[in-house]
Amino acid sequence: MLGVGHDGARGEWRAAAVEPVAGIASGREPNTSPSPWPSPSAASRSRPAPATPTAGALSLDEVDAWAVLVAVDGIGPVTLAALLGALGSGRAVLSTAAGPAGPRRLAEAVAARGGRLDARLGRSIADAAQQAPVLIARVRALGIEVLTIESADYPGRLRLLDLPPPVLFVRGDIAAVNPERSVAVVGTRRATERGRRIAGAIGGALSTAGAVVVSGLAIGIDGAAHAAAVACGGRTVAVLGSGHQRLYPRAHAHLADQIVARGGAVVSELAPDVGPVPGTFPRRNRVISGLADATVIVEARERSGALITASWTLEQGRECFVVPGPIDVEQSVGCNRLLRLYPGLARAVPGVAELLEDLGLVGTAAHARADSRTLREGRAVGPDPEAILAGRGAAEAAVARVLLPRAATLDELVDATGLAPATILAVLTRLEGDGLVVAALGRYGAGGALAATTPPRRPVRVARAVVAPRSGE
Repeated sequence: MLGVGHDGARGEWRAAAVEPVAGIASGREPNTSPSPWPSPSAASRSRPAPATPTAGALSLDEVDAWAVLVAVDGIGPVTLAALLGALGSGRAVLSTAAGPAGPRRLAEAVAARGGRLDARLGRSIADAAQQAPVLIARVRALGIEVLTIESADYPGRLRLLDLPPPVLFVRGDIAAVNPERSVAVVGTRRATERGRRIAGAIGGALSTAGAVVVSGLAIGIDGAAHAAAVACGGRTVAVLGSGHQRLYPRAHAHLADQIVARGGAVVSELAPDVGPVPGTFPRRNRVISGLADATVIVEARERSGALITASWTLEQGRECFVVPGPIDVEQSVGCNRLLRLYPGLARAVPGVAELLEDLGLVGTAAHARADSRTLREGRAVGPDPEAILAGRGAAEAAVARVLLPRAATLDELVDATGLAPATILAVLTRLEGDGLVVAALGRYGAGGALAATTPPRRPVRVARAVVAPRSGE
């Protein structure tokens, strides 16, 4: 039986998550086959009577019951549909599992409909039924709203997918996941300064045009697109490759809070306590493209996860736009290859204004043309970095200015600013806490709103004489 574990998908689902591009050359339309979820009339069919439920199972409503079930390692869309079809509801599944001989009764109910339930999975469901109140209390404490595929607010775009996520955990405004227009902007974590600048310009233009920007909250292109949308006062949706309680990357926790505060949303199909592992990111990428009308790839290395998002986009029959790049730059290899392999399906982005026109967002094309010109000339199009740094101490501003055009090591920051290592480490801690700096592999780079700004074309030279550490630093 098909299942999805905390480390990713299993069986056929894993194959689909890794290589979803089969058949895209023919321009296949999104799946319109019947939903695997049981219809209301299914409740009238003959089923084993649920065992006497526990108090915890009884106190749950149906939405909570679905949330508990998808949190069980090994339950994916098909397994959940089989359980609901066999027992009639999520509450009945948990009640049966928690009763006498619960795992055996679950297996018998599924077998009566021609399926098979693994004994280990049956025991895991029984354990989950006992712990259900704890999980739901955690969901409430995190400020998460649970949407099931049967909910009226479930994103309509996701419903069109083959086996859409049965449950979404949403923090923020659920209206943000069902907007009139939405566009995904994704790319590599190891973005170039050029890539961050372009992602910020596109994210800001889309937001100004009234579209919701969807991305994956990752460092690099994703973060720049999110931050630009926030800086422009627009809405953006971040899709996680982990559960909310284990938000990844932690460096963007502050950015996630800003997204929610500005009317956007942070979304995951994973239970709150599921950690980020390689297998969860293809699932995240599928939801990113599924929530959007179109996807824009800004930078992608040869094996970038952004290419998985692009392949899902094409598989789902949606528009895919690609920003071409220099042939000698590693971060452009994947983008250029997409354009070569899928002519007519993957469309080149010659400029921000042209992208908006191709997306039908023509009302802001004139403004976007101005942005395109300033991008070519190397002038700012995003938020002013000095405005972001206003009110901060001299040491914080000096370190941030060094990081605007490029990432730097601690030694490089010491050399550029003249500050003591201990002072810089204290400054970096504050900037990371505010979501303005991210750290990776021993280097520090601009994050959050700073990542969406356009840095100076030339490296910043900080005058050491004007950088005075705060008292106590």
